[in-house]
Amino acid sequence: MRVMAHVAMVMNLDKCIGCHTCSVTCKQAWTNRQGTEYAWFNNVETRPGQGYPRGHEDQDKWKGGWRLDARGRLVPRTGGRARRLARLFANPELPALDDYYEPWTYDYENLISAPLGDDLPTARPRSLIDGRPTAVTWGPNWDDDLGGGPDHLAGDPVLQRMNERVALEYEQAFMFYLPRICEHCLNPACVAVCPSGALYKRIEDGIVLVDQDRCRGWRMCVSGCPYKKVYFNHTTGKAEKCTFCYPRIEAGEPTVCSETCVGRLRYLGVLLYDADKVGEAASVPDERDLYEAQLGCFLDPHDPDVARAAEASGIPHDWITAARRSPVRDLITTYRVALPLHPEYRTLPMVWYVPPLSPVVDALTRSGHDGEDPAALFGAIDALRIPLGYLAGLFTAGDTAPVEAALCRLAAMRSHMRRINLGEERDPAIARGVGMDERSIEAMYRLLALAKYEERYVIPTGYVADPAADHDGGGCSLDGDGGPGMYGPGPGDAEAFHTPPVSSGTAPESRLRGRLNLLNWDGRGRPSGLFPRRGGADR
Repeated sequence: MRVMAHVAMVMNLDKCIGCHTCSVTCKQAWTNRQGTEYAWFNNVETRPGQGYPRGHEDQDKWKGGWRLDARGRLVPRTGGRARRLARLFANPELPALDDYYEPWTYDYENLISAPLGDDLPTARPRSLIDGRPTAVTWGPNWDDDLGGGPDHLAGDPVLQRMNERVALEYEQAFMFYLPRICEHCLNPACVAVCPSGALYKRIEDGIVLVDQDRCRGWRMCVSGCPYKKVYFNHTTGKAEKCTFCYPRIEAGEPTVCSETCVGRLRYLGVLLYDADKVGEAASVPDERDLYEAQLGCFLDPHDPDVARAAEASGIPHDWITAARRSPVRDLITTYRVALPLHPEYRTLPMVWYVPPLSPVVDALTRSGHDGEDPAALFGAIDALRIPLGYLAGLFTAGDTAPVEAALCRLAAMRSHMRRINLGEERDPAIARGVGMDERSIEAMYRLLALAKYEERYVIPTGYVADPAADHDGGGCSLDGDGGPGMYGPGPGDAEAFHTPPVSSGTAPESRLRGRLNLLNWDGRGRPSGLFPRRGGADR
């Protein structure tokens, strides 16, 4: 048993109101500079819908995540090393700018400087990529609040795998919101496919980062990530992604998206897991067993043997204590109401979701039934207006049993607490019917409905797992223009999104800026920047 610690997140989808505050604050904190206009480390999608980028869940097209080969071995969907090397300079599985959207601004100057005339001046949209006039045809939340529209139904990869009956039912149904960030997976495909070794998973807290000095802009990580949460900065020529706000986590503070969430739907905490079981869990033959297999990786911090093994692995005592108080652990392993997003990608994601239940209560109330009555509530979950098959397609690789069990526990919690709030006699059978007792169901209610700040975010301060491996980063290379490996100043163009700028002849030493653009190298000698330096900064 090799015990490691991981900071994880759980989001309660019943509380998300789709306000996009988390997206805006993340944008201002992390992607408010040139080249990241289209990058949204946090975005909120309306389901059903195509998501961002469009159809990112269609791995038959994008080849993200992992698969099992004929001998049952875990291999990236993008192929082995030889196949990736052959596609190093031309990767057809890389999303283009049109799959995201061409970011734009407006010609505000025209409003100010237009000459006096009979017509009102307008501020027409202009591309932030090349500055030319553009037509706004798509955006990062173009599906917003349009979950029931037929056009958006047709583009939803999860619904495409379901039968027509469900799709037709959905045209009369409602929508729900799905906030998404990088999953910071236990078995990240982006790390495995990076030719430069720039992506890595931190030992001390499991956060996946990009070393900006090692990154050479091959964009294999963009293809390898099945969630499409790695972005290419066409100005710096580097890959960037959600950092889980690691400077805040190290200080014991929650991520920016969690701190500013209006619905208070996010929970942060520490999970202990057995690193020796990760590969085995990701390799189970049946996709429907991946959820249980990942649960089998998590360890009980109250177990004395686990605590001793954790301390022997260098995990500080306050991290073990935090794991015992972790709200994430309670929701995932104790109450089992939180589920992973697309476990079939075999990356073992560490951002989990409590599925939405609210619509079943509303539907029963509108039909004249008591929406909180246990008998009616449990019986109606099978006929939930969000089909169980759709939720299972998102969270359990198509297996409806764990989704139904989680929804039944949430329904039992509502019925039990309603009796208490109305002064009615308690019914222990409600909790027993979902495998819980009254004490645990009330504790779950407090965590989901009443938890205070310090209960939702149980984050110990950072530590160095291996002091010898620590390095002097010297700051982030993207903090100012002209950092190591960055392209020259000035806006790029839409083509630069796929192809780095190429100058004629051999670039002089002053143009290398700490790295080498292989497209400019004549193949002679060993110029500076051919191999990455040791140390670096992260984004």
